Amino acid sequence: MGTATGRKIEPGVVDARDAQRALRRINGYLSRTAHSNEDIQVHLETGATDEALVLPRPVAEMFASMLAALANGQGVQIMPVDAVLTTQQAADMLNVSRPYLIGLLESGEIPYKLVGRHRRIRFADLRQYLREDDAKRKEAADELMELDQELGLL
Repeated sequence: MGTATGRKIEPGVVDARDAQRALRRINGYLSRTAHSNEDIQVHLETGATDEALVLPRPVAEMFASMLAALANGQGVQIMPVDAVLTTQQAADMLNVSRPYLIGLLESGEIPYKLVGRHRRIRFADLRQYLREDDAKRKEAADELMELDQELGLL
């Protein structure tokens, strides 16, 4: 398992107009070449035309997703799927306190491993917890909506 924790771009670090401009250009190119699986050659705006950065198409598509978030003023983070997180990193990603996260770990809600005396959480396990938690929340909201309809509150 890797220990990389990813790279983060906080909201506002990248100018939203610059991100929107880049997004328009990359989306235009991706739509024009939608049926191609070839790598993409990127020529930088430095004036040098003899040198190109070559990107696999899925990477260019990921850049488009990141640019869309940045254009909307959101931050982005790239996290390797096999990353291993500290409890503080995992708590920050869930936007909860570290003691609350420890409770989730101890109750078995999220798997973890002990490395010495320290708990470590796989990013993939954290994502799985988020998916399951989102599904539970959606189910609860649907049940509340049905109850509202039965009671004639809607």
